[in-house]
Amino acid sequence: MIIMKKRMLAVLLSVLLITAMTGCGSKKEEAGDGKLKKITFVLDWTPNTNHTGIYVAKEKGYFKEAGLDVEIVQPPEDGAEVLVGSGKAQFGISFQDTMMPAVVGDDALPIKAVAAVLQHNTSGIVSRKGDGIKRPKGLEGKKYATWNQDIEKAILKQVVEKDKGNFSKVNMIPSTVTDEVSALKSKKVDAIWIYYGWAGIATEVAGLDTDYFAFKDIDPVFDYYTPVIIGNSEWMKKNPETAKAFLSAAKKGYEYAIEDPKDAGDILCEASPELDSKMVQASQKYMKDQYKAEVKQWGYINPERWNAFYNWISEKGLSKTKIPENTGFTNDYLE
Repeated sequence: MIIMKKRMLAVLLSVLLITAMTGCGSKKEEAGDGKLKKITFVLDWTPNTNHTGIYVAKEKGYFKEAGLDVEIVQPPEDGAEVLVGSGKAQFGISFQDTMMPAVVGDDALPIKAVAAVLQHNTSGIVSRKGDGIKRPKGLEGKKYATWNQDIEKAILKQVVEKDKGNFSKVNMIPSTVTDEVSALKSKKVDAIWIYYGWAGIATEVAGLDTDYFAFKDIDPVFDYYTPVIIGNSEWMKKNPETAKAFLSAAKKGYEYAIEDPKDAGDILCEASPELDSKMVQASQKYMKDQYKAEVKQWGYINPERWNAFYNWISEKGLSKTKIPENTGFTNDYLE
């Protein structure tokens, strides 16, 4: 899967624009289909198995049963955070790392993470098998595809140095990889930051032998939440029961995807016929164990893990201001 870190700059640039749009996020929800309340849900990228539970909830009628008419829309160029922050969408998909610029400081948008789509960070570095990049130190002398984002580079530097490697020896190649399999096969780059549930599975489906290490396995501070469902905090304060109803229906959708990943994958493919069904089904089989993992409640965000990552950002000077505890998330709307 394409990493969303390249959107961080767009988020930063958009914060000032959106904060000038007063009143948009504070409106009461309007009626949708008949008596159903209209909800707009914005994706972070093209449809994939991060989103399956939302499509299942829509197809199976869970949203309708909750009194909601949910429209799923593609994100604008500047990301889901901006659309949700403006109040033009009530909910969307984001990531704890890339949403940081939008929730910190005087120009923060009125958004909060309200549910963890996956319980653990499944991102890490993939490389061709046998190239010696089983661990971070192996990146020395290799070509890494970078988005040149500060948080991205700081994470990579920490895991390399934690593995006794020399980060200055990593060959940083500015590149936005859209096809990880082709990029590795062509040897344009040697290592790529991916989410294993999509791009990692894609290498398996393509029959490409790879090595992979997850950031959370190198340093637990990087077991942050990615992706998450975000909501407009002003709208949610005014409409708490509707917010809870939405998340309750979404929970049913993701729990269905855990119990019946094949049918859930078929629902995603039917909604997005451009997707490769073999790829979706393989990804869905992997993701069913990631949506809740070891926790009992889908969507729960552990404050210690959330705060640990934002504290690390503050310590590294990656935020203009120190990030207060419990910034940018809430479990209050989960049931």
